[in-house]
Amino acid sequence: MNLSNLTPAEGSVHNDNFRRGRGHGSGNGKTAGKGHKGQKARSGAPRPGFEGGQMPLYRRLPKRGFKNRNTKEIVGINLDVLDRFEDGAVVTVESLLDAGIIKKALDGVKILGNGELSKKLTVKANAFSESAKAKIEAAGGSAEVI
Repeated sequence: MNLSNLTPAEGSVHNDNFRRGRGHGSGNGKTAGKGHKGQKARSGAPRPGFEGGQMPLYRRLPKRGFKNRNTKEIVGINLDVLDRFEDGAVVTVESLLDAGIIKKALDGVKILGNGELSKKLTVKANAFSESAKAKIEAAGGSAEVI
């Protein structure tokens, strides 16, 4: 038995849209699964993260740096990796995914100029470094920005 094989017992898990507090015949009436009295039984129970007035953890920890919400995560690939394609092939983001060179194209793929290219390839990517573009065209191929 592995942790990945564990499942809850049959019938032990309720659906999220289960109607609580609809009479004792429903099996979840009266206190509607909230127990008896106390702050958590009442309607104005505190929000998640509330620590009874103590300064909450998310405000106690220091915030550092700047997180740009508009940043793009671009996958960089060096030229020497593209040498595994056949001569005259068209290299696209999909073909890079199929070949297993990249796991996923997040916000784009940039071809970098590290290494040498010995084959004539038509490379279609989101961005190219100047040296990569020069090396692709020197090998007889073309670099197209998509």
